[in-house]
Formats: sequence, C-alpha cells, structure tokens
Amino acid sequence: MSTPSPVLVDIKFNPEGVARVLKTAFADRGSINLADPADRMRDLRAAEYALVWKPDADLFNRAPNLKVIFSGGAGVDHIICMDGLPDIPIVRFVDRSLTTRMSEWVVMQCLMHLRGQYAHDSHQRRREWAKLIAPEAAEVTVGVMGLGVLGQDAVVKLKVMGFNVIGWSRTPKEIDGVETFDARQLDGFLAKTDILVGLLPLTPDTTGFYGSGLFKKLRRDGALGRPVFINAGRGRSQVEADIVSAIRDGILGGASLDVFEVEPLASDNPLWELENVFITPHDAAVSEENALFRHVETQIARFERGEPLEFVVDRAAGY
Repeated sequence: MSTPSPVLVDIKFNPEGVARVLKTAFADRGSINLADPADRMRDLRAAEYALVWKPDADLFNRAPNLKVIFSGGAGVDHIICMDGLPDIPIVRFVDRSLTTRMSEWVVMQCLMHLRGQYAHDSHQRRREWAKLIAPEAAEVTVGVMGLGVLGQDAVVKLKVMGFNVIGWSRTPKEIDGVETFDARQLDGFLAKTDILVGLLPLTPDTTGFYGSGLFKKLRRDGALGRPVFINAGRGRSQVEADIVSAIRDGILGGASLDVFEVEPLASDNPLWELENVFITPHDAAVSEENALFRHVETQIARFERGEPLEFVVDRAAGY
C-alpha cells in the first residue's frame, strides 16, 4: 500500500497556532507547512490535497497534481480568481464553532444598536447618568442578506432574541416562519429593513454592493428612526466612502463593521471616529485551527471512500 501524501498547508493567518496544531493533525499522512522555513522549498509535486488561505501565487504551478483544494475559511474569493487555478473541487470551511461565533457577533451588534450602547458608552466616559428609552426587539426588522449556513443560523438566533427577521438571497430560499426575498425583490426587502446585516460572499455581483444607492432604500420610518448597516461578510462588498457619507448625512443612523476594503483598516480612516459606529478587526468568526483541520480530515476521508465531498464551491456562482 502506498504512503498517503501529506496535506499541503499554505495559510496566512496565526502561524504560531497553525504550527502548534499541525504537530498532531493529519497523523496518518503528515503535512507540509509552507510557513515553516524547513518546508518552504519542498518539492510539492506529490501533494494531492492543499489547505490554503491567501496562498502563494505560484502554489498551483509547484503542486500540479492536487485533487482537492480546501479553503482555510468560509470565503473562497482569495482562491477563485487565482491564475493557474486547477479544475478540481474547492471546499469551503463550514463548522459549528465558526457559525456560532458569527451569529454571536451579529446578535451582539443588533442588540447594541437596539439599546443605544454607543450613547451609553459616551455617557459613561463623561460620568453622566442619562437613561435611554429603547424600542423592543419586536418593533425592529432585521434584514439578513445571504442565507447560507451563516445567514440561516443568524436568522434563527435573531428570532430567539425577539427581532422581526426577514431574509434576502440571490436565488429563492425558504425558511420556516421567515419572509424571504430574492434578487428580483431587492427593493421590497430593503424598504422593510431597519437593520441590514450583510453576510454575502464576495462575487463580481456583490463587489461594491453596499453603497449609497442601497442605503437610501432602507426603511426610514421604523422604531430606530434611521437604518443601521452591519457587515461581517466581505469588505470589498461595501463602499466605505459611501458608509462615511451616509452616516454624516443622516442616511444611516449607525454601522457595525468587521470587514473592510483594505485590511488592516488605516489609522486615518474616518470610520474609526464616526458616531454610533462599532469597528472589530475581522475577528467576528475566526477559523479555529483544530476545527479546521478536523474538517479537512473528515472531507479527505469521505473523498477517499468514494463519497461526495461536502460544501463544494459552485465556481459559476463564486461561492
């Protein structure tokens, strides 16, 4: 019996954590970690599986015999447009922990805008005892854009908190107890939305999608007074100059952003200091290495048993 080929790993986040977990991951076949100087110049022609996040541009030339590519995160826009991308399956990272973390962040941000947390923080810093009267969650409609694994879980958690929740996706989706809209019904969806939650993947259609034209179509007579934009999907889906101007002009009442057009966010970016804007450094749902490697091991085992891979990317759709 031939020795299983090691898993090729080219991940550009948390190198210390990746190296630590790789010591015990893939016990039956081992790994080649391109972040390790000892592995950097290895011959990769025997590699059959690659786990990548923002891989080196020449990776697929160096590893011409890959059978499956695994994304190190839920998104695949860092792979899908690469030169020399082989015509083999690309598998997204889907994991209970990652999904739960994302929903926690989304629910937290919606609650902070519902309860005026920015104003409370400002009052606290000034030592002001200033009570606020907030609407109840049931008075506020949260519109979730993107109804994949992450979006559907966020919908469920937001409903538990009492929000009125509606959903939008490019193609029709059905969720029990939730009004859903598709691409043809975008304006109707926006007109009902007080808090817009962006969980869309990055595709040519969603690049620059969240801009001034869209913000102006959000509901303006709801319990919050002015609509709020929350994005934890992809940074290049938003036009940050439009977010800044929409908040300054009162078109948006606030925002919560975990992703940005360029990361890290520049220290002179006006988003840092805008009122009622919460910034987090793309850590709403970080990939946990143990779970990531378990996911890859499970999918490789399925593939080698002749079973279909799960979470395979539709290249035509881009996700």
